[in-house]
Amino acid sequence: MADKIIRVLLVDDHQVVRRGLRTFLEVQDDIEVVGEASDGAEGVARTEELRPDVVLMDIKMPGTDGIEALRRLRELENPARVLIVTSFTEQRTVVPALRAGASGYVYKDVDPDALAGAIRSVHAGHVLLQPEVAGALLAQDDGGSGTGRGSTLTEREREVLGLIADGRSNREIARALVLSEKTVKTHVSNILMKLDVSDRTQAALWAVRHGAAG
Repeated sequence: MADKIIRVLLVDDHQVVRRGLRTFLEVQDDIEVVGEASDGAEGVARTEELRPDVVLMDIKMPGTDGIEALRRLRELENPARVLIVTSFTEQRTVVPALRAGASGYVYKDVDPDALAGAIRSVHAGHVLLQPEVAGALLAQDDGGSGTGRGSTLTEREREVLGLIADGRSNREIARALVLSEKTVKTHVSNILMKLDVSDRTQAALWAVRHGAAG
């Protein structure tokens, strides 16, 4: 059972919020809170130090906010999945965080079971979005011609893209398609270039929006 524990870091400038999140999560058998941070800069440092599987990150914090922290984690190529936990519902607040690399978001009044489910979902590699925010995010990327980009994908690249949308890792995709991991990495790079997106999350969103997901 120990190897299935999801290690979580809490990043929020309000201690009462961190305490509430910890209380929610401590009753889950497969989730362990390994640390806390009170702002984005500390969150980045703690994420590098503790190497959690999932980071619960607030957006609005004094000093370094959640969006800047996400950008720094991406620059550091930290593998932690980041789930935004926010009280802000406006797309103009949430979309920049998703573009910066977040795997999804939930609201601070989320039901405890739903929060645990969201953590498990992003840990498994899935993108957790409400449809209207996914649409807004992709509308910015599409520029009105997003569907046309997909027409340049080869059949094999479409297969790889579908598995990316399912949250599969390169190793899992290699096994599923009987390819080497090196070949899969090449396909992923080509997909990102052809779709003009910056990462796997954006590629997965494109696939969901345009019906290329499995």
